[in-house]
Amino acid sequence: MNIFGRKFRVSIFGESHGELIGVVLDGVPAGLELSEQDFEQDILRRKSGAKGTTPRIEDDKPGIVSGLYEGHTTGAPLTIVFENKNTRSTDYSLFEVMPRPGHADLTAALKWDDCQDPRGGGHFSGRLTLPVVAAGVVAKKILADATILDETPFRTVDARIIELAGIPGSSESAFPSAWQDAIDNAIKEGDSLGAVVECTVPDIDPGYGEPFWDSVESQIAHAVFSIPGVRGIEFGDGFEAARMKGSEHNDPIGPDGRPTKNGAGGANGGITNGAPISFRVAFKPTSSIRKAQQTFNFEKGEMDSLEVPGRHDVCFALRAPVVVEAMTAIVLADLALVK
Repeated sequence: MNIFGRKFRVSIFGESHGELIGVVLDGVPAGLELSEQDFEQDILRRKSGAKGTTPRIEDDKPGIVSGLYEGHTTGAPLTIVFENKNTRSTDYSLFEVMPRPGHADLTAALKWDDCQDPRGGGHFSGRLTLPVVAAGVVAKKILADATILDETPFRTVDARIIELAGIPGSSESAFPSAWQDAIDNAIKEGDSLGAVVECTVPDIDPGYGEPFWDSVESQIAHAVFSIPGVRGIEFGDGFEAARMKGSEHNDPIGPDGRPTKNGAGGANGGITNGAPISFRVAFKPTSSIRKAQQTFNFEKGEMDSLEVPGRHDVCFALRAPVVVEAMTAIVLADLALVK
């Protein structure tokens, strides 16, 4: 249930308040240059502490415990771990009798007969996106070394927030003041916000992906929907295509055999067509909010009011673009190694 990929296989493990969380990567080619410093930039992009994110601050220092020797991958499984040090498990005892609306507290208890680790959301926590980001760093290195890209750009995968709290982004600012106002208001109200993240992969060669079950879109969607809080994904024109005519949505083919626009989002028939892969991801508002909500109290046997204690993101999507990049890179690295 925690393994993804065919040739590049990714397995995440651990719980939010357990001793360690981490990832095991099987199928990493031997000879890739790798060090703990290579993870710093992407880990910092996911790190909490900014307004609107959880005040839980961890070192997030990667420990590479296997698959690396003298600065190069060995071809053996690569294992990367992160310690959990800043935990407050008592904040979560209430949720065993009053599960949070919108969270996995209840479904986890039902599936695993109350044997799950409820602290910090356990294995369902957004904390588990940290090892995903680490896997994405390695995947990006694989892509930079593969022939999947015509000319390797500075970053092979790029994601950014384009809408927050229903407010579109602005070309004048990477973080419009209206977004900050929305975050400030949500903090005051004890509520949370969602956002839309756009991801693009430029200059990808045609021919990656398969028809039907293993289409490049379905593989990316599979990985992206594994990120906690994702509620939707659309490629190219997406749902807008249903409101268009064929003459509007179809992508003319140019003299180089590639589309001259990108209504399809980079794939036809499940196979990359040479245009950039382009898709958007909808993140829901964070489930854990201070604002009072109604939920069932299993101890009292009645509906009750719940005000969630603890440290939680007002908008987890603020830290999500690098996670979307990582999941996309994981899929493309697997495709590059399989082909």
